[in-house]
Amino acid sequence: MQDMTLWLGLAGSLVAVLAAYAGYLLFKLYQQNTRHKAFLERAKLQQAEKINERNANIMSSVFIIAEAGKQDQCTLSEIAIRLYKLMEVLQAEQAVDFASQYPAMHELYNVVKDMPRGDARKVLQKKERMAQDLQRMKAEARLLDDIKRELDMILALKA
Repeated sequence: MQDMTLWLGLAGSLVAVLAAYAGYLLFKLYQQNTRHKAFLERAKLQQAEKINERNANIMSSVFIIAEAGKQDQCTLSEIAIRLYKLMEVLQAEQAVDFASQYPAMHELYNVVKDMPRGDARKVLQKKERMAQDLQRMKAEARLLDDIKRELDMILALKA
């Protein structure tokens, strides 16, 4: 009987030790999950901050280009290309549907996007280059007023 009591006492002690160890492991798991959630939250905030910073840099360039366009410092085609390329990479709440928000610039972009520029343009035959210039200038003339209004809309975002 005493042996049985001793064995029951040892078994009970072993169960208590194992239960305490299991409780300790559960507590450690809870701490790890809490740290992991905090880490993910910090990472999410940092990512949002970086996106906002990147968007601000992009918008700064957008405003400079729009201002140059309003002052006729570069061609409307160049403005359409640059603004399209910049605004298509805006993220989060500043993402832009360029085609619906700025239809005139989007139309001009579609006219000139595949036209060669720089050194690639220089190797074209004169006749082909002049045909492309004529197509580009017609589109620019037709869309001038609408693009100027769209540039005003962009600059209004600055305020």
